[in-house]
Amino acid sequence: QVQLVESGGGSVQAGGSLRLSCAASGYTYSSRCMAWFRQAPGKEREGVAAIDSDGSTRYADSVKGRFTISQDNAKNTLYLQMNSLKPEDTAMYYCAAARLSSCGISRSGYLEVWGQGTLVTISS
Repeated sequence: QVQLVESGGGSVQAGGSLRLSCAASGYTYSSRCMAWFRQAPGKEREGVAAIDSDGSTRYADSVKGRFTISQDNAKNTLYLQMNSLKPEDTAMYYCAAARLSSCGISRSGYLEVWGQGTLVTISS
């Protein structure tokens, strides 16, 4: 049973930082890609960032220059470092994985495993 567990969410003021973690069990990063998605109340789920099996990354335009996705293969953990947070970043954040070499962020149907989510709230 492959499981993903997010942590690190919380409430911070605009301009602050948070680091989200996604611990994977029964899963390795070899020939796998992973991604972060978020969903704000009353809004559609949107892709935030993705990392390929070779380490290549991509980001939504709204977070470029502020967020960084990374992984620690030894710990089987995915991270999302979020800096210069804005109120519009408020959302439930989810990590997800697929048995693909590359993950996109414009669609989410191909992703196979999802975590339970961690809530991020940014106040102005």
